[in-house]
Amino acid sequence: MKRHLSVALGLLLGAGSGIAAAQSIPAGVGLAQNLAALNRLPTDPAALPAPLTRNGHLILADFRDGLAAPQCDSEATNPRWRRQFAHAPTRLGNAEDDALPLFGYVVDELRTAGLPTEFALIPFVESGYRPGARNANGPAGLWQFIATTARNHRVPMEKGYDGRLSAVESTQAAVRYLKTLYGMFGGDWQLAVMAYNAGEYRILQALRRGGMNAQNARPAELPGLSPITHAYVEKLHALACVLEQAEQEPELMAALDRPVPILRGHSLPAGTTLAEWSAANALDATRIARLNPALTGKRNGARVLAPALPEPEPDRQPSPVVVAATESEPASAAAAVATVAATGTQRHTVRRGESAWSIARRHGIPLKVLLSRNNLDANAVLKPGMVLRFDDPR
Repeated sequence: MKRHLSVALGLLLGAGSGIAAAQSIPAGVGLAQNLAALNRLPTDPAALPAPLTRNGHLILADFRDGLAAPQCDSEATNPRWRRQFAHAPTRLGNAEDDALPLFGYVVDELRTAGLPTEFALIPFVESGYRPGARNANGPAGLWQFIATTARNHRVPMEKGYDGRLSAVESTQAAVRYLKTLYGMFGGDWQLAVMAYNAGEYRILQALRRGGMNAQNARPAELPGLSPITHAYVEKLHALACVLEQAEQEPELMAALDRPVPILRGHSLPAGTTLAEWSAANALDATRIARLNPALTGKRNGARVLAPALPEPEPDRQPSPVVVAATESEPASAAAAVATVAATGTQRHTVRRGESAWSIARRHGIPLKVLLSRNNLDANAVLKPGMVLRFDDPR
């Protein structure tokens, strides 16, 4: 960074001295302007734009780093479950499958909450990492919540909208629920997932019946529980072992060596459909619809799971070149700059995928005002590179 800043300073100072020589600009004026421009360069990595993608290997590494039980215990793993989930690495390696970006999203949410990443394997068991999965018995979504559990954990369910099918709504609820269970059972991830499957009260009863508590519990020996609940822990551990051993497969690791979009929750603007929002942000509408099966129409306050978007760039006018006044041109450049500043006129260069609606919303101005200011009608098609003018609402 220091080397880059030194190069930038040299270029700026060289440019400043060249202009000064040609136009007789006082050196101090050009130097002050160039140093001010240099000061605007980010020197703190935290100030740099957030990444929009990451390598698939990093997702797997983050998962491994967050495991409560990082080593595979082959003797404790049922071969049946390893066979059942043997396809999971292949799905993660398939660039056309949504499993890897979704898996990365869940791993991120769990690590932010300080929870073991074993919990990120639950959607593999419950839904195969498919947000729109439905079970004939009632559970639905990525985490296969039943309606009662969903409502208890603030997942909206109403006519025309089932929040269980929202990967954002359901994942937030699942993380809250798992965090409660993890704390309730003394930080034992196995007890927590058993409670996720059977309900916390059944696990508490089993602990009492077996004369155990969260600190000295032996999950595999808890009495009175369904074999399905005991198998739940075995399934997650088998999945972790499958992923660990997959790291020894060159073909899979090559398939994971690709940029994967970082998924984030976004607010859907009121009165906007998912397809309109996708088009406005230059996103693949088919994939966005697949990630958000809960959104079949317009819904105020809905959350969209989609790739992270570039941070809006401030539409600043470039700093004017400082030109010294001469007898023939008495401060004409300075006067022109002052006029632009006084009018408050702003400009926006249209980028791919932007619409007049999205530009107006971004700058906080009415759509009609933007169209009128640029002599456009409501059906106008904006092309990348077009420059739109508008008055600064401030």
